[in-house]
Amino acid sequence: MSVEIKEVKSKKELKQFVKFNIELYKDCPYHVPGIIEEEMVTLSRDKNPAFELCETIYFLALRDNRIVGRIAGIINRKSNEIWKQNHARFGFVDFIDDKEVADALFAAVENWAKSKGMNAVHGPMGFTDLDQEGMLVEGFDQLATMATIYNYPYYPVHLERLGYVKDQDWHEFKIYIPEKTPEKHERIAEIVKAKHGLKVMKFTRTKDIMPYVQQIFDTLNKAYTPLYGFVPLTQKQIDYYVKMYIPMLRLDLVTLIIREADDAVIGFGITLPSLSEAMKKAKGSLFPFGFIHLLKALKTKPKVVDLYLIGVLPEYQNKGVNALIFNDLIPIYRSLGVEYGESNPELETNSAVQAQWDYFKREHHKTRRAFIKELK
Repeated sequence: MSVEIKEVKSKKELKQFVKFNIELYKDCPYHVPGIIEEEMVTLSRDKNPAFELCETIYFLALRDNRIVGRIAGIINRKSNEIWKQNHARFGFVDFIDDKEVADALFAAVENWAKSKGMNAVHGPMGFTDLDQEGMLVEGFDQLATMATIYNYPYYPVHLERLGYVKDQDWHEFKIYIPEKTPEKHERIAEIVKAKHGLKVMKFTRTKDIMPYVQQIFDTLNKAYTPLYGFVPLTQKQIDYYVKMYIPMLRLDLVTLIIREADDAVIGFGITLPSLSEAMKKAKGSLFPFGFIHLLKALKTKPKVVDLYLIGVLPEYQNKGVNALIFNDLIPIYRSLGVEYGESNPELETNSAVQAQWDYFKREHHKTRRAFIKELK
Protein backbone atom coordinates (compact mmCIF):
# COMPACT_ATOMS: atom_id res chain seq x y z
CA MET A 1 0.00 0.00 0.00
CA SER A 2 1.20 3.52 -0.75
CA VAL A 3 1.92 6.05 1.99
CA GLU A 4 -0.55 8.85 2.69
CA ILE A 5 0.69 12.06 4.31
CA LYS A 6 -1.89 13.82 6.44
CA GLU A 7 -1.54 17.20 8.13
CA VAL A 8 -2.51 17.20 11.79
CA LYS A 9 -5.42 19.59 12.32
CA SER A 10 -7.50 18.35 15.26
CA LYS A 11 -6.78 17.67 18.92
CA LYS A 12 -7.55 13.99 18.31
CA GLU A 13 -4.96 13.84 15.54
CA LEU A 14 -2.44 15.68 17.71
CA LYS A 15 -2.87 13.08 20.42
CA GLN A 16 -2.30 10.35 17.82
CA PHE A 17 0.84 12.24 16.78
CA VAL A 18 2.13 12.21 20.38
CA LYS A 19 1.16 8.62 21.16
CA PHE A 20 2.79 7.18 18.03
CA ASN A 21 6.23 7.56 19.64
CA ILE A 22 5.14 5.53 22.67
CA GLU A 23 3.55 2.85 20.52
CA LEU A 24 6.58 2.54 18.22
CA TYR A 25 8.95 2.01 21.17
CA LYS A 26 6.72 0.03 23.53
CA ASP A 27 9.05 -3.00 23.38
CA CYS A 28 12.34 -1.06 23.41
CA PRO A 29 14.24 -1.25 26.74
CA TYR A 30 16.25 1.93 26.10
CA HIS A 31 13.47 4.34 25.17
CA VAL A 32 12.04 6.73 27.77
CA PRO A 33 8.49 7.87 26.91
CA GLY A 34 7.43 11.42 27.55
CA ILE A 35 4.26 12.38 29.37
CA ILE A 36 1.42 12.61 26.84
CA GLU A 37 -0.29 15.52 28.57
CA GLU A 38 2.94 17.57 28.70
CA GLU A 39 3.79 16.91 25.05
CA MET A 40 0.28 17.93 24.03
CA VAL A 41 0.87 21.26 25.77
CA THR A 42 4.28 21.68 24.12
CA LEU A 43 2.75 21.14 20.67
CA SER A 44 -0.38 23.26 21.21
CA ARG A 45 -0.37 26.71 19.64
CA ASP A 46 -2.64 28.14 22.32
CA LYS A 47 -0.58 26.86 25.26
CA ASN A 48 3.13 27.04 24.37
CA PRO A 49 4.45 30.64 24.28
CA ALA A 50 7.16 29.54 21.82
CA PHE A 51 4.52 29.95 19.12
CA GLU A 52 4.98 33.71 19.43
CA LEU A 53 8.33 33.12 17.70
CA CYS A 54 7.61 29.94 15.75
CA GLU A 55 5.52 28.69 12.87
CA THR A 56 4.92 24.96 12.67
CA ILE A 57 3.19 22.11 10.87
CA TYR A 58 2.69 18.47 11.88
CA PHE A 59 2.38 15.49 9.55
CA LEU A 60 1.31 11.89 10.04
CA ALA A 61 2.25 9.13 7.62
CA LEU A 62 -0.42 6.46 7.14
CA ARG A 63 -0.50 3.17 5.31
CA ASP A 64 -3.75 1.27 5.07
CA ASN A 65 -5.21 3.73 7.63
CA ARG A 66 -2.51 2.83 10.17
CA ILE A 67 -0.05 5.45 11.45
CA VAL A 68 3.50 4.54 10.43
CA GLY A 69 5.33 7.83 10.97
CA ARG A 70 5.21 11.42 12.19
CA ILE A 71 7.24 14.61 11.77
CA ALA A 72 7.02 18.28 12.71
CA GLY A 73 8.24 21.21 10.64
CA ILE A 74 9.23 24.29 12.66
CA ILE A 75 10.38 27.74 11.60
CA ASN A 76 11.84 29.69 14.51
CA ARG A 77 11.85 33.23 13.17
CA LYS A 78 13.92 34.58 16.07
CA SER A 79 16.55 31.88 15.56
CA ASN A 80 16.84 32.74 11.88
CA GLU A 81 17.21 36.40 12.78
CA ILE A 82 19.89 35.76 15.42
CA TRP A 83 21.88 33.24 13.42
CA LYS A 84 21.39 35.10 10.12
CA GLN A 85 20.01 32.10 8.28
CA ASN A 86 16.87 30.98 6.52
CA HIS A 87 16.36 27.51 7.97
CA ALA A 88 13.41 25.35 8.91
CA ARG A 89 13.72 22.69 11.59
CA PHE A 90 12.40 19.17 11.66
CA GLY A 91 11.58 17.56 14.98
CA PHE A 92 9.33 15.11 16.82
CA VAL A 93 10.19 12.62 14.09
CA ASP A 94 9.49 8.89 14.26
CA PHE A 95 8.89 6.29 11.59
CA ILE A 96 8.98 2.58 10.92
CA ASP A 97 12.00 1.20 9.06
CA ASP A 98 10.60 1.80 5.59
CA LYS A 99 12.13 3.82 2.74
CA GLU A 100 8.79 4.97 1.37
CA VAL A 101 7.62 6.23 4.76
CA ALA A 102 10.83 8.15 5.48
CA ASP A 103 10.86 9.64 1.99
CA ALA A 104 7.25 10.82 2.26
CA LEU A 105 7.68 12.39 5.72
CA PHE A 106 10.80 14.38 4.88
CA ALA A 107 9.46 15.39 1.48
CA ALA A 108 6.42 16.86 3.23
CA VAL A 109 8.54 18.98 5.58
CA GLU A 110 10.97 20.00 2.82
CA ASN A 111 8.15 21.09 0.50
CA TRP A 112 6.52 23.05 3.33
CA ALA A 113 9.86 24.70 4.15
CA LYS A 114 10.40 25.68 0.50
CA SER A 115 6.87 27.11 0.33
CA LYS A 116 7.84 29.35 3.26
CA GLY A 117 11.00 30.56 1.52
CA MET A 118 13.46 28.50 3.54
CA ASN A 119 16.71 27.30 1.96
CA ALA A 120 17.64 24.48 4.35
CA VAL A 121 16.15 22.04 6.85
CA HIS A 122 18.03 20.95 9.98
CA GLY A 123 17.28 18.92 13.06
CA PRO A 124 15.98 17.14 14.95
CA MET A 125 15.32 20.24 17.03
CA GLY A 126 12.39 21.58 18.98
CA PHE A 127 10.99 25.04 19.59
CA THR A 128 13.67 25.95 22.15
CA ASP A 129 16.96 24.60 23.45
CA LEU A 130 15.06 23.12 26.41
CA ASP A 131 13.20 20.79 24.06
CA GLN A 132 14.77 17.49 23.07
CA GLU A 133 17.22 17.78 20.19
CA GLY A 134 19.80 15.70 18.34
CA MET A 135 19.38 12.30 16.70
CA LEU A 136 21.19 9.42 18.38
CA VAL A 137 24.01 8.08 16.17
CA GLU A 138 25.98 6.16 18.82
CA GLY A 139 24.83 4.52 22.05
CA PHE A 140 21.73 2.69 20.91
CA ASP A 141 22.19 0.19 23.78
CA GLN A 142 22.10 2.91 26.45
CA LEU A 143 19.06 4.03 28.42
CA ALA A 144 17.85 7.48 27.39
CA THR A 145 17.33 10.33 29.84
CA MET A 146 14.25 12.45 30.38
CA ALA A 147 15.91 15.29 28.45
CA THR A 148 17.01 13.36 25.37
CA ILE A 149 15.70 11.61 22.28
CA TYR A 150 16.03 7.88 21.79
CA ASN A 151 15.78 6.59 18.24
CA TYR A 152 16.39 3.29 16.47
CA PRO A 153 19.69 2.86 14.55
CA TYR A 154 17.92 2.97 11.19
CA TYR A 155 16.93 6.64 11.60
CA PRO A 156 20.32 8.20 10.72
CA VAL A 157 20.74 5.67 7.90
CA HIS A 158 17.59 6.99 6.23
CA LEU A 159 18.62 10.61 6.89
CA GLU A 160 21.95 10.13 5.14
CA ARG A 161 20.27 8.33 2.24
CA LEU A 162 17.98 11.35 1.86
CA GLY A 163 20.95 13.70 1.56
CA TYR A 164 21.18 15.00 5.12
CA VAL A 165 24.69 15.56 6.46
CA LYS A 166 26.23 16.32 9.84
CA ASP A 167 25.74 19.88 11.04
CA GLN A 168 26.66 19.47 14.71
CA ASP A 169 27.28 16.68 17.21
CA TRP A 170 26.66 16.46 20.93
CA HIS A 171 28.51 14.05 23.24
CA GLU A 172 27.09 12.53 26.39
CA PHE A 173 29.08 11.12 29.29
CA LYS A 174 28.65 8.99 32.35
CA ILE A 175 30.50 10.91 35.05
CA TYR A 176 31.39 8.55 37.88
CA ILE A 177 31.16 10.07 41.35
CA PRO A 178 34.58 9.96 43.08
CA GLU A 179 35.10 8.66 46.61
CA LYS A 180 36.04 12.19 47.63
CA THR A 181 36.00 15.62 46.04
CA PRO A 182 39.16 16.12 43.94
CA GLU A 183 41.66 18.21 45.89
CA LYS A 184 42.02 20.59 42.96
CA HIS A 185 38.28 21.29 43.07
CA GLU A 186 38.45 22.06 46.77
CA ARG A 187 41.45 24.33 46.30
CA ILE A 188 39.97 26.16 43.30
CA ALA A 189 36.61 26.55 45.08
CA GLU A 190 38.17 28.39 48.00
CA ILE A 191 40.25 30.63 45.73
CA VAL A 192 37.25 31.50 43.51
CA LYS A 193 35.03 32.33 46.49
CA ALA A 194 37.60 34.66 47.99
CA LYS A 195 38.76 36.29 44.74
CA HIS A 196 35.31 37.05 43.32
CA GLY A 197 33.28 37.44 46.50
CA LEU A 198 31.04 34.44 45.88
CA LYS A 199 29.01 32.17 48.09
CA VAL A 200 27.15 28.89 47.67
CA MET A 201 23.44 29.06 48.36
CA LYS A 202 21.21 26.07 49.16
CA PHE A 203 17.48 25.80 49.79
CA THR A 204 15.13 23.49 51.68
CA ARG A 205 11.81 25.03 50.61
CA THR A 206 10.55 25.87 47.13
CA LYS A 207 9.23 29.24 48.28
CA ASP A 208 12.76 30.26 49.30
CA ILE A 209 14.28 29.65 45.86
CA MET A 210 11.48 31.47 44.03
CA PRO A 211 13.03 34.97 44.46
CA TYR A 212 16.07 33.71 42.51
CA VAL A 213 14.24 31.88 39.72
CA GLN A 214 14.09 34.83 37.32
CA GLN A 215 17.83 35.37 37.76
CA ILE A 216 18.50 31.69 37.07
CA PHE A 217 16.80 31.96 33.69
CA ASP A 218 18.49 35.29 32.95
CA THR A 219 21.84 33.61 33.64
CA LEU A 220 20.84 30.68 31.45
CA ASN A 221 19.98 33.04 28.58
CA LYS A 222 23.36 34.75 28.80
CA ALA A 223 25.37 31.56 29.32
CA TYR A 224 23.76 29.61 26.48
CA THR A 225 23.66 32.38 23.87
CA PRO A 226 26.70 31.13 21.85
CA LEU A 227 25.43 27.53 21.69
CA TYR A 228 24.14 25.89 18.51
CA GLY A 229 20.63 27.01 17.63
CA PHE A 230 20.02 28.73 20.97
CA VAL A 231 17.44 31.50 21.15
CA PRO A 232 17.10 33.45 24.42
CA LEU A 233 13.87 32.62 26.22
CA THR A 234 11.22 35.33 26.31
CA GLN A 235 9.59 36.31 29.58
CA LYS A 236 6.47 34.33 28.69
CA GLN A 237 8.60 31.27 27.98
CA ILE A 238 10.43 31.70 31.29
CA ASP A 239 7.09 31.85 33.12
CA TYR A 240 5.99 28.74 31.22
CA TYR A 241 9.10 26.76 32.21
CA VAL A 242 8.93 27.96 35.81
CA LYS A 243 5.47 26.39 36.15
CA MET A 244 6.64 23.23 34.38
CA TYR A 245 9.96 22.55 36.11
CA ILE A 246 10.23 24.30 39.48
CA PRO A 247 7.78 21.90 41.20
CA MET A 248 10.01 19.00 40.07
CA LEU A 249 13.20 20.33 41.69
CA ARG A 250 14.95 18.22 44.29
CA LEU A 251 16.40 21.15 46.24
CA ASP A 252 19.34 19.33 47.82
CA LEU A 253 20.56 18.70 44.25
CA VAL A 254 20.31 22.39 43.27
CA THR A 255 23.25 24.74 43.85
CA LEU A 256 23.29 28.49 43.23
CA ILE A 257 26.45 30.57 43.14
CA ILE A 258 25.70 34.07 44.39
CA ARG A 259 27.77 37.24 44.26
CA GLU A 260 27.76 38.52 47.82
CA ALA A 261 27.99 42.20 46.89
CA ASP A 262 24.57 42.33 45.22
CA ASP A 263 22.98 38.88 45.74
CA ALA A 264 23.17 38.21 41.98
CA VAL A 265 23.05 34.67 40.55
CA ILE A 266 26.25 34.20 38.55
CA GLY A 267 26.06 30.41 38.23
CA PHE A 268 23.83 27.42 38.93
CA GLY A 269 23.80 23.65 38.85
CA ILE A 270 20.43 21.93 38.60
CA THR A 271 20.50 18.17 38.87
CA LEU A 272 17.70 15.67 39.27
CA PRO A 273 17.43 12.03 40.24
CA SER A 274 17.21 10.02 37.03
CA LEU A 275 13.54 9.70 36.12
CA SER A 276 14.13 7.31 33.21
CA GLU A 277 12.90 4.12 34.90
CA ALA A 278 9.96 5.93 36.51
CA MET A 279 8.85 7.36 33.18
CA LYS A 280 9.09 3.94 31.56
CA LYS A 281 6.76 2.63 34.27
CA ALA A 282 4.38 5.57 33.76
CA LYS A 283 4.06 4.65 30.05
CA GLY A 284 3.21 8.21 29.05
CA SER A 285 0.47 8.88 31.60
CA LEU A 286 0.48 10.58 35.00
CA PHE A 287 -2.82 8.98 35.98
CA PRO A 288 -3.90 6.81 37.58
CA PHE A 289 -0.47 5.61 38.81
CA GLY A 290 2.23 7.29 36.71
CA PHE A 291 2.70 10.22 39.09
CA ILE A 292 3.39 7.77 41.94
CA HIS A 293 6.41 6.36 40.09
CA LEU A 294 7.72 9.87 39.41
CA LEU A 295 7.22 11.08 42.99
CA LYS A 296 8.99 8.01 44.33
CA ALA A 297 11.94 8.55 41.98
CA LEU A 298 12.20 12.22 43.00
CA LYS A 299 12.23 11.44 46.72
CA THR A 300 14.31 8.26 47.06
CA LYS A 301 18.09 7.97 47.07
CA PRO A 302 19.08 7.78 43.39
CA LYS A 303 21.83 5.61 41.90
CA VAL A 304 21.95 7.94 38.89
CA VAL A 305 21.48 11.70 38.61
CA ASP A 306 20.88 13.81 35.51
CA LEU A 307 23.11 16.86 35.27
CA TYR A 308 20.18 18.73 33.83
CA LEU A 309 21.25 22.36 33.58
CA ILE A 310 24.54 24.04 34.46
CA GLY A 311 25.14 27.67 33.61
CA VAL A 312 27.66 30.38 34.44
CA LEU A 313 27.61 34.03 33.34
CA PRO A 314 30.03 34.59 30.46
CA GLU A 315 32.27 36.94 32.46
CA TYR A 316 32.77 34.22 35.10
CA GLN A 317 33.33 31.29 32.73
CA ASN A 318 36.72 29.52 32.83
CA LYS A 319 37.35 30.99 36.29
CA GLY A 320 36.60 27.94 38.39
CA VAL A 321 32.92 28.52 39.16
CA ASN A 322 32.05 25.02 37.92
CA ALA A 323 34.50 23.60 40.47
CA LEU A 324 32.64 25.56 43.13
CA ILE A 325 29.34 24.02 42.03
CA PHE A 326 30.64 20.44 42.11
CA ASN A 327 32.58 21.01 45.30
CA ASP A 328 29.13 21.45 46.84
CA LEU A 329 27.32 18.68 44.98
CA ILE A 330 29.83 15.80 45.14
CA PRO A 331 29.52 15.26 48.93
CA ILE A 332 25.73 15.29 48.54
CA TYR A 333 25.92 12.71 45.75
CA ARG A 334 28.18 10.54 47.92
CA SER A 335 25.81 10.74 50.90
CA LEU A 336 22.93 9.59 48.69
CA GLY A 337 24.89 6.70 47.17
CA VAL A 338 24.90 8.13 43.63
CA GLU A 339 27.10 6.04 41.33
CA TYR A 340 27.26 8.32 38.31
CA GLY A 341 25.74 11.34 36.65
CA GLU A 342 24.44 11.62 33.10
CA SER A 343 25.95 14.73 31.55
CA ASN A 344 23.19 14.99 28.93
CA PRO A 345 24.18 16.50 25.56
CA GLU A 346 27.30 18.69 25.35
CA LEU A 347 28.42 20.17 22.04
CA GLU A 348 31.51 18.34 20.81
CA THR A 349 33.06 21.75 20.05
CA ASN A 350 32.51 22.98 23.61
CA SER A 351 35.91 21.95 24.95
CA ALA A 352 35.58 24.19 28.02
CA VAL A 353 32.51 22.30 29.25
CA GLN A 354 34.04 18.88 28.60
CA ALA A 355 37.29 19.91 30.30
CA GLN A 356 35.41 20.14 33.61
CA TRP A 357 35.25 16.33 33.63
CA ASP A 358 39.03 15.89 33.35
CA TYR A 359 39.32 15.14 37.06
CA PHE A 360 36.66 12.41 36.99
CA LYS A 361 36.40 8.92 35.63
CA ARG A 362 34.10 9.32 32.65
CA GLU A 363 32.68 7.30 29.78
CA HIS A 364 31.59 8.77 26.46
CA HIS A 365 28.61 6.51 25.85
CA LYS A 366 26.32 8.42 23.47
CA THR A 367 26.62 10.75 20.50
CA ARG A 368 23.74 12.60 18.89
CA ARG A 369 23.65 14.69 15.75
CA ALA A 370 21.88 17.60 14.13
CA PHE A 371 21.58 16.93 10.41
CA ILE A 372 21.13 19.52 7.68
CA LYS A 373 20.04 19.48 4.06
CA GLU A 374 20.20 22.37 1.64
CA LEU A 375 16.98 22.81 -0.34
CA LYS A 376 17.04 23.23 -4.10
